[in-house]
Amino acid sequence: MKTHLTVEAEPYEFTLDPASTALLVIDMQRDFILPGGFGEFLGNKVELLHPAIEPTRRVLAACRQRRLTVLYTREGHRPDLSDCPPSKRERGRLKIKIGDEGPMGRVLVRGEYGHDIIDELSPLPTETVIDKPGKGAFFATDLDLILRNIGISSLIVTGVTSEVCVQTTTREANDRGYRCLVLEDCVASYFPDFQRATLDMIKAQGGIVGWVSTSARLLDAFENLG
Repeated sequence: MKTHLTVEAEPYEFTLDPASTALLVIDMQRDFILPGGFGEFLGNKVELLHPAIEPTRRVLAACRQRRLTVLYTREGHRPDLSDCPPSKRERGRLKIKIGDEGPMGRVLVRGEYGHDIIDELSPLPTETVIDKPGKGAFFATDLDLILRNIGISSLIVTGVTSEVCVQTTTREANDRGYRCLVLEDCVASYFPDFQRATLDMIKAQGGIVGWVSTSARLLDAFENLG
């Protein structure tokens, strides 16, 4: 019985051992994806993120079935905003800022309805959720400690937005020695040009940041594993 998967990817195939691989679901939160959240307050069309939901759901189900480690991240801040730099809160001169009351509760504040993961991708009670105050999932969190303690060396990366939290986290992971496979249909941006540029940067120069593939290719590799 095979124990390793080979996934067709760019710039070349990505090989992983399910036992040392984790699925990372980055910031699939109501505040970024649904109307009435921070993403919309920034002036974005949140529906541009929606195509990533169903492919991510399929990948999530497959990873759970095969007992891969699943971790989530959520960007947000403590209720007293002590971990939110004033420069971040004031940027954009928004009418409704981080910490202000919005249709889904206080914007990007931990414990509020808008801060949590969308229903379609809701974490299981046994799955780890990393709350982060910044764009990168390794900044001011215990993500690296957790991954190393459970023997993870490869990450399947999904989430939003491609050019901000996904790219930042992937670069942080790469610098820490993790091998990253970004699924292009499981990540999304409010800006199609940014989406394309981000994926090109990740896989450029022989995969200088990571590999890029699709959910279909990963699922095919799972099926071939048996």
